[in-house]
Amino acid sequence: MAIAKLKSSKSESKKLEDDTKVKATVEKILKEVEANGDSAIRQLSKKFDNFNPENFLLTESEISAAMQKVTTREMEDIKFAQKQIRNFAQEQMKSIKDIEVQTLPGVILGHKNIPVQSVGCYVPGGKFPMVASAHMSVLTASVAKVPRIIASAPPVNGKPHPAIVAAMKLGGAHEIYVLGGVQAVAAMALGTETIDPVHMLVGPGNAFVAEAKRQLFGRVGIDLFAGPTETMIIADDTVDAEMCATDLLGQAEHGYNSPACLITNSKNLATDTLNEISRILHILPTAETAAESWENYGDIIICDTHEEMLSVANEMAYEHVQVMTDRDDWYLTNMHSYGALFLGPRTNVANGDKVIGTNHTLPTKKAGRYTGGLWVGKFLKTHSYQKIVTDEAASLVGEYGSRLCVLEGFIGHAEQCNLRVRRFGGKNIPYGSSAN
Repeated sequence: MAIAKLKSSKSESKKLEDDTKVKATVEKILKEVEANGDSAIRQLSKKFDNFNPENFLLTESEISAAMQKVTTREMEDIKFAQKQIRNFAQEQMKSIKDIEVQTLPGVILGHKNIPVQSVGCYVPGGKFPMVASAHMSVLTASVAKVPRIIASAPPVNGKPHPAIVAAMKLGGAHEIYVLGGVQAVAAMALGTETIDPVHMLVGPGNAFVAEAKRQLFGRVGIDLFAGPTETMIIADDTVDAEMCATDLLGQAEHGYNSPACLITNSKNLATDTLNEISRILHILPTAETAAESWENYGDIIICDTHEEMLSVANEMAYEHVQVMTDRDDWYLTNMHSYGALFLGPRTNVANGDKVIGTNHTLPTKKAGRYTGGLWVGKFLKTHSYQKIVTDEAASLVGEYGSRLCVLEGFIGHAEQCNLRVRRFGGKNIPYGSSAN
């Protein structure tokens, strides 16, 4: 492959150093919350958010008061977005079916899709209050009929953010907490004196929140590893540098460590995009954040062919992959490792983040190789069941089961099968042997 980098991000070793520091910080916070419960989260809230309310759980009157601060237009916009997201989640829900089949005469197998019984939804709100994240987690869990949905977001300027509270409430949250960062995730997963623990954590967050979810996985379920946002553009000369630069920086402004990458087979587009990024950074209000992200986590990769571009993109497995080429549907067919695809110049990641209807909580750090993003199915557990309803089936399956258990040396297992053969098939099988 003739692949070259016009611009490279910081080295993997430097990124690993950052990850190691995050890991140690998170471990310490989780231990504090587990050991000291409410006292710990209060101290952490004061330390990180300068926030020390009487209660972190909002009352109904506090929720109502916060929602009254949302303007009519803002409320209409929130409801419009939630309608699109709910519609798509409901269509996804319709595609998930319970099944029951008779695989042999008298042998019935099936599965049921059962909602997770309690879910904690984290909504980021540090540098940017991410109202849309409440739609993506709370509302989608509600469509899946999760019985207990709790949601938490950090304070903004010392108060609950009105639009986030509105989105949580309208989305179907049963409990709303004003608590941020690792302490929020820890409180929901581990529980405290006043917060009952949940069975599953969902929602995006910064590197610390993502690491907390990773460390808590196993004690609770998680949706996926959703750390700092990643965006990739796959483009040829059918689009211009302004569009590529705008879409790269539009996601790089998320935080100081948000990877952004352009993969192209056009050297001119690569060079022009690099120049256009420099121009936009002089006028972008969030340039301080976007510039640092681009400097440390930005890449421009030049390939010769679309096949090379596809191979590099699948290997990098970025969260958002925007395709603007003369063969967008070819990429749709052949891409296999990514969070979500955004096809064609009329489509953009920001619409996916906020309003179009698909879920914006997506896999990062190459997790797209083994999982998709958050969707209604993530809140459902598929449980199998089986029943044998005739004596003939009990005897037939029991004979096979007996022999296969003995093959592996499990005599006690075999006796479970033998008992059914004797009881329902009328055959005399000596204890500790297998069916003939």
